[in-house]
Amino acid sequence: MKKLLVLLLALTMVFALAACGGQAAPAESAAPAPTESAEPAPAEGVTITLWTYPIGKWTDEATVKDLIADFNAVYPDITVQVEYLDYTNGDDKVNTAIEGGQAPDIVMEGPERLIANCGAKGLMVDLADIVPAGTYDSIIGSCTSANGEVYELPVCMIAHCMAINRDVFEAADALQYLNEETHTWNSVDDFFKAVQAVYDAGYPYVGTIYCGGQGGDQGTRALITNISGGTYANAEHTEYTYASQENAEGLARLYAQDGINFDTAIVASDEIQNFVNGTFQMAFCWNISQEVNNADALGFDVLPMAFPSDTTPSLQGGIWGFGVFNNGDDARIEAAKTFIQFMTSEEEYAKAVEATTFAPVRDVDGIYADNALFPEYSLLSPLMGDYYQITKGWTEARTEWWNMLQRVNDSDGSVESILAEMQAAQDTANAAAAAG
Repeated sequence: MKKLLVLLLALTMVFALAACGGQAAPAESAAPAPTESAEPAPAEGVTITLWTYPIGKWTDEATVKDLIADFNAVYPDITVQVEYLDYTNGDDKVNTAIEGGQAPDIVMEGPERLIANCGAKGLMVDLADIVPAGTYDSIIGSCTSANGEVYELPVCMIAHCMAINRDVFEAADALQYLNEETHTWNSVDDFFKAVQAVYDAGYPYVGTIYCGGQGGDQGTRALITNISGGTYANAEHTEYTYASQENAEGLARLYAQDGINFDTAIVASDEIQNFVNGTFQMAFCWNISQEVNNADALGFDVLPMAFPSDTTPSLQGGIWGFGVFNNGDDARIEAAKTFIQFMTSEEEYAKAVEATTFAPVRDVDGIYADNALFPEYSLLSPLMGDYYQITKGWTEARTEWWNMLQRVNDSDGSVESILAEMQAAQDTANAAAAAG
């Protein structure tokens, strides 16, 4: 895994991880070992459909056409028809297609949908036989069902972080509360001291708990659980555990802090724009791609940071890859697997990953070698925590989380009232988890 620490956060892009509840994934040891699989037999004269969520440039038509052209140079008789999804209506399109018996042959997304939702419903094809050798065990584990089927062939990954306006923090003498070399806070107390210092320097909007929807909600989950030392779900990924005294106390502390505001009208993308334009002085939903994509608009030095913690910080991660729907047509299934294996082959994999702007899931020499920001962000790579998005009832859990934050905003901010709101949200999410 040494190279993982060098590659994990090279060029990443944040987007809303909107997951669907269902079957939980097994522990890492349950994952099948990747093997050097044989090249699939070409499926000639077949048309397959690829639906892709906005994973970097995999929704950029020119980029995807270029990748498909590479594929068709080798497999000219397999036609790939592409539909580009977003997180506003993508789930509705997929669900409608499934209900109508017209599911796409290939979908590109994360385990939250492909494993915990579609795979748990028996809709997906097991791809264990084409997992490339060298794929990181922890990643395969998150893409594997409880019964051992690999319903997602992983392509790329990310570890989300937060960021601060270094120029403002320096002017407010708040850099003393963090370690710039490790990109970590000295302590949770020092995080709050830094926020207070920036607030006292004349910045009323230091950080914002956005809760207008589920977009980018991994940031608020990571912020609260890291501050409190609490958890969000159990290690078995069978139930949610965030309704704890520790988490309630952490959220109450944020509620009471000058410069930390709740906003029920915005999501992470809005927070990012307010950070980039200098209205907010920190962002809780950040990664290297945000800095790259907003380079022309940024008028200050961005300092990426782990979330504040009194132990080892735990960053929320993301994984994306290909899944194949079982549409009952062996020729289309074989063609879909042929396409996936080509995109993850030694010859094409680096290009496919760079199109995602995320990090690879196995060692790849020279990828993102020209990325000047890479050394800074890569320091946060080892802090990627448990991939709890595959916990059952994920769709309901995400909705309950941001609704809970909205209710906390309307509460008196006491630990007791916050814990009651957390408990109500958790009970609903766990009911969904229990229902499978």
